[in-house]
Amino acid sequence: MSTTMDAAPARPASARQRLIEAATELFYGEGIHSVGVDRIIETAGVTRATMYKQFAGKEGLVLAYLEGEDRGLRDLFAVAASASDDPDVLLELVVEGISADIRDRHTRGCPFVNAAAEYPDGGPVRALIADHREWFRSTLEQLAAGAGLREPAEVAASLVLLRDAALVGGYLDGQDRVAPAFARTARGVIAGARA
Repeated sequence: MSTTMDAAPARPASARQRLIEAATELFYGEGIHSVGVDRIIETAGVTRATMYKQFAGKEGLVLAYLEGEDRGLRDLFAVAASASDDPDVLLELVVEGISADIRDRHTRGCPFVNAAAEYPDGGPVRALIADHREWFRSTLEQLAAGAGLREPAEVAASLVLLRDAALVGGYLDGQDRVAPAFARTARGVIAGARA
């Protein structure tokens, strides 16, 4: 006689995690300034006291949201790096990953560009955005240099610009139209730097 053991029930997300998940969905979908703390609290199913215990205020939650977005992109690069150490392969994986991101995940533009539009002046949010963009640009530059491309800083700057434009274009014109155009153009930049 065989018995089947039921899987252990999944542990519920912590209040902090529920707040971050609610903020991520609402901030990305509706804009940071248009979403109030009460709405995040309600969506997360926590109390006001819990919210302020976890985050000093809304800005702390905005920073946690953007840190999560940053970590997600860094994780994608780490997964690519675990698949291959060949810079040419990694550059292709980056192009494919950005195309997939445009189609599947960031369908309302770049979360960092969107946040920058809502935080036009200095401060912790803009500092986090600047750090993220510098990491992204320098990582692409290292890949371009590793692949032996001419002017790796220019290649990286072009790829960052193309990604920014493609994320906005995907939102405005449709992901199915823009993702392939991004991939073709990015591959053209890379091929042009080989000549």
